[in-house]
Amino acid sequence: MAEKAGQSFVQPTPSGKEELGKIEMAAEVLEVVAGIAATEVEGIAATRGNFASGVVERFGKKVHNKGIKSGVAENGDIIIDVYCSVKYGYAIPKVAKEMQSQIRQAIHNMAAIETAEVNVHITDIEFEVAE
Repeated sequence: MAEKAGQSFVQPTPSGKEELGKIEMAAEVLEVVAGIAATEVEGIAATRGNFASGVVERFGKKVHNKGIKSGVAENGDIIIDVYCSVKYGYAIPKVAKEMQSQIRQAIHNMAAIETAEVNVHITDIEFEVAE
């Protein structure tokens, strides 16, 4: 995947519409859209963040793009990688396919951009803690 520094995605002009200029979106915008879509999938416990996002969340700020990485392939295709944990008892392939579908649809609906790949990386299984 390409480096994220200064990375943005150009939104295509819809067919049949007059081009008024270029629309660019920061990579973080697509990551936030993907992150929100990922947390809405039943069976997903959480997306995996890093130390910095954990500290920020402790102070009460919600980090929507936690565990989401976006990039552009050599041929210009957009690739999204999601790192998450699944709740125990859910079928992992079914949850992962649902997540791919939700993320792809959310990005298409909000940004009119097609994603070439949505890669789901299951990093953990969360067990329900009995009280």
